[in-house]
Amino acid sequence: MVFGSNNGRFFAGAVLAGFMLAVAGCQSGDSASVLSLGPQQDPKPQQEKVLASSLLAYCPKVTLRDGTAYFNTYAKGGQDDRTKIIYQASISDVTRDCSRANGTLNMKVAVAGKVVPGPLGKPGDITMPIRIVVMRGTEVLYSKLHQYKIHISDMTAATQFVFNDPAIAVPEPTAANYQVFAGFDEGQPAAAKPQRKRVVRKKAPATAAAPAPASEDASQTSISDIPR
Repeated sequence: MVFGSNNGRFFAGAVLAGFMLAVAGCQSGDSASVLSLGPQQDPKPQQEKVLASSLLAYCPKVTLRDGTAYFNTYAKGGQDDRTKIIYQASISDVTRDCSRANGTLNMKVAVAGKVVPGPLGKPGDITMPIRIVVMRGTEVLYSKLHQYKIHISDMTAATQFVFNDPAIAVPEPTAANYQVFAGFDEGQPAAAKPQRKRVVRKKAPATAAAPAPASEDASQTSISDIPR
């Protein structure tokens, strides 16, 4: 009985010693994770640096903003009346190409679309105001409005067009933070001219011999007031 008891104790001690050795082996391989009693925290992620090779391959994409993809021309006095549309132009695709030279980013921006005759459509020319803008954050690096003209001859189908601005030159980017916009730009509607009040001049007394002074309106007429 004594032998059996001692043998059992020896067996239990051997198992415990083996478990301790296994734990010791784990600790020797990864002591920080075993001994640390606090919660494990992931190391702070390192910010990715923009490589020179990535900047050399960087070519800002062109964005077509909402509201700038369509352009309508109307008959005289029919603004915003769909029954008075002569042509309706739309942009369907935009693309770009980039090259670099002497610290300058040179870009070519292309705009493709079509023109569809409206209810009052007829053969003739249409001039479309297409603007290209390059921005760096809130800074405008390039902005140009092009009056692009095409001829419409087929009233039964859409006329395709491709516009290209090949002369865009901006400083070479040091980060991927450029934005390029393309679209129709009709500008702000002209403000209504205030009506000029009619000036009623009193007649000079009959006894006055001096002639009436010349009207001041003649010297204050601006070029915008001259009928075109």
